[in-house]
Amino acid sequence: MKYCVKCVMPDTRPGITFDEQGVCSGCQSYEKRASVDYDLRWKELEILCDKYRGMNGVNGYDCMIAVSGGKDSHYQVYVFKELLKMNPLLVSVEDNFPMTEAGKHNLKNISEAFGCDLITMKPNIRAQKAMMKYTFEIYGKPTYYIDRYIYTYPLIMAAKFNTPLLVYGENVAYEYGGANAFETYSAKDQITNGVAAGINLDELIIEGVSLKDLNFFDPPKQDEIEKLDPIYLSYFVEWNSFKNYEIAKSKGFHDLTHEWNRTHHVENFDQIDSAAYLVHSWMKYPKFGHASATDYCSRMIRYGMLDRTEAIKLVKSKDHALDPRSVREFCTFLGYKESEFWDIIDSHYNRDLFYKNALHQWTLKDSIK
Repeated sequence: MKYCVKCVMPDTRPGITFDEQGVCSGCQSYEKRASVDYDLRWKELEILCDKYRGMNGVNGYDCMIAVSGGKDSHYQVYVFKELLKMNPLLVSVEDNFPMTEAGKHNLKNISEAFGCDLITMKPNIRAQKAMMKYTFEIYGKPTYYIDRYIYTYPLIMAAKFNTPLLVYGENVAYEYGGANAFETYSAKDQITNGVAAGINLDELIIEGVSLKDLNFFDPPKQDEIEKLDPIYLSYFVEWNSFKNYEIAKSKGFHDLTHEWNRTHHVENFDQIDSAAYLVHSWMKYPKFGHASATDYCSRMIRYGMLDRTEAIKLVKSKDHALDPRSVREFCTFLGYKESEFWDIIDSHYNRDLFYKNALHQWTLKDSIK
């Protein structure tokens, strides 16, 4: 494995690239911010909003925001409702896992704090469980079914409610390094990324799942998508996870303080809605050799909050250590014994990156130094 010379991101992150000096594309994107005129881009955003403002009548919705209730969702609604004076309709997909107390509060708070209508979709639980077990065991993607809905449902709802301006947070591929990483405000191609694409629909018609269970699985037809104007807010503002968190807190957002100290995260405010869902994000570790600690430590280096030596210590102590609560709640929801869960995890470890040491622990062959 090769690691960025500036942050702690390895070259095994899907789609990431490095320049001749060994700097990853995530760091390169961050450095390019110095040449961006964000005042000009804000004016461009205002013009874009004016195009759609009041399009469904004085009191009608004029944009839609895909939200989870998280810190970034709070920030997005703050920008569009309070700063830009738009009238957004919020849409959300819940994963049916047991929610944290913070997660319950935040989804309610995002509606109450900003005075916005919120439509929440909970997928068919029986189909979710069947699909989740299949994609976890075969692909190591336990939340593929949910993640697919997170990408398709807002598009479907934007078409239904005639709100072409559909707002997403950051362009993950560009901000942090990924396939087809180029700077654009348009989020029309987001559905094609690796999180919510790559498994043929026919393959997912398994026992317990039929086409009737997949009503939101496909996005609108291409001619309908062409009528929409989905955007990344990160193009128009200088995106910063910690700034978003501070603004969200000022609007009533709750983090995990006093509720849960996660063993594999270096912060307490990202992806906090449910413990079981985090199995999905942690699966990057056995497959690619890095997980949430690497992601956040890399951002914190770019933001000037950590030096690389401090980040390396955190990555080595945190990245591998999937939290026991996440395991317990995941297994309870899907009916796995924990021994079965770990057998499945073992099957997904990348033998090119890992070996088992004398203590029978999976160990990176090329850990960061």
